Amino acid sequence: MTPRGSLPIESHEGLAPVAVTNEWEAAHLVEDPLPRTIARVALPAVASSLLMTLFFSVDTFWIGTRVGATGLAAASTAVFWIWLLVSIAEMVSVGLTAVAARRYGEGRGAEAARIAGDALVLALVLGTVCGIAGLALLPQLFAMMHTPPEVSALGMRYLGTYFFGAPLIFGFFAVDAAFRAAGDTRTSFLLLSASVAVTLVLDPLLIVGWGPVPALGMSGAAIATIATRGVAFGLGLAIVGRRGVLKFGRLDWRTLATISRIGLPTAVTGVVFSLIYVLVTRTATQFGTPALAALGIGHRVESWLFMIGVGFGAATAAIVGQNLGAGRTDRAERAGWISVGFCTAFGVIASIMELVAPEWFASIFSHDPAVIAEAAKYLRIAAISQLGICAEIVLEGALGGAGYTMMPMVASTAITASRIPVAAWAAARYGSAGLWWTIAITAMARAVAMMLIWRSGRWKSSSVA
Repeated sequence: MTPRGSLPIESHEGLAPVAVTNEWEAAHLVEDPLPRTIARVALPAVASSLLMTLFFSVDTFWIGTRVGATGLAAASTAVFWIWLLVSIAEMVSVGLTAVAARRYGEGRGAEAARIAGDALVLALVLGTVCGIAGLALLPQLFAMMHTPPEVSALGMRYLGTYFFGAPLIFGFFAVDAAFRAAGDTRTSFLLLSASVAVTLVLDPLLIVGWGPVPALGMSGAAIATIATRGVAFGLGLAIVGRRGVLKFGRLDWRTLATISRIGLPTAVTGVVFSLIYVLVTRTATQFGTPALAALGIGHRVESWLFMIGVGFGAATAAIVGQNLGAGRTDRAERAGWISVGFCTAFGVIASIMELVAPEWFASIFSHDPAVIAEAAKYLRIAAISQLGICAEIVLEGALGGAGYTMMPMVASTAITASRIPVAAWAAARYGSAGLWWTIAITAMARAVAMMLIWRSGRWKSSSVA
């Protein structure tokens, strides 16, 4: 699980080229009919998320079909450390969204822009530190997962490139959060449209090679991905400065502390989630490279619904934050439930498709019969969890927008941590199917937990001072 305030996109996602980020926009977030408001803010956020998912799916396609099952397994295991990296980046993103959105709701737009400037500086510093640390620890990261030597070698090449680009990833999340806090998810969509279009060409070019361009394999896949975030970050930084959504000045340490306090529980949730998956991967390793590759294919297929949820969650976070700032707690609560309803409609469709055509989905990313068979097994079992993914992601994003992140962290972390002993027991008793059932059932449990937390209403009195 990753933090859903982001977005990522992402979470998340209209299409006018001019962003509206002033008091007029804030008034519409707290006054217009909720279904229309959610649709208007969420659709570009969802579109942005799906653009990123399209790129990552194409990335997986080229790795799986050109590098092979070993490359697919390498990318599948490296992604858990990438999740950890993104989780730390979203500490700033979630905190910034909650604090700045509340200021916009209070009619203090200039202060919100300064908060965004401070947050960007924090993001770039954290990105640099994480990148250096990741490169220094690269061999140990794969040793922890007990992956086969050939998988580790390709995985280090892939993950190492990500660590080099960590500051760009962190900067992108901060700029994207600055737009979303102001109620503008359209600009992120336009930025990603341009950058993803470029990287969809770069991906096969750098992986396979063409003419004078050498085949870089796994490194080429990561370079193309980092280029996506880098281009979006650079263009976004130019736009936010011109529109007054982000302003720099002397750092306000109290603001940085507030952003960190609010975002830290969400970041810890993501970091722990990633580390737990690292340990769960050790269970999957006993079933060989096909199981590791199947895990990656399963995540890639599920990512389409996941990112729709991230988009709705990102939009809901801004709506909840601004309505709480305006004193409209009843409206903030209804926004969460309505967004869950919209998103879950997509979950029903995803569940049916994974039950009906799992082999077809698996064959998109691999030509290896063993990988296809294992991935199809994963998708059939995971189909049940698609009915709950949206409730988990959307409401976690909404809770982040309210600045209420500690209880979701505790609940989500406890449920996810149970995967370690349960997966080991289930895998020993039922084989790989036991591992896949453990993942699906705990995902549903997290969704129920988020619904209970949202229904409790304790988040309504959360402070972002």
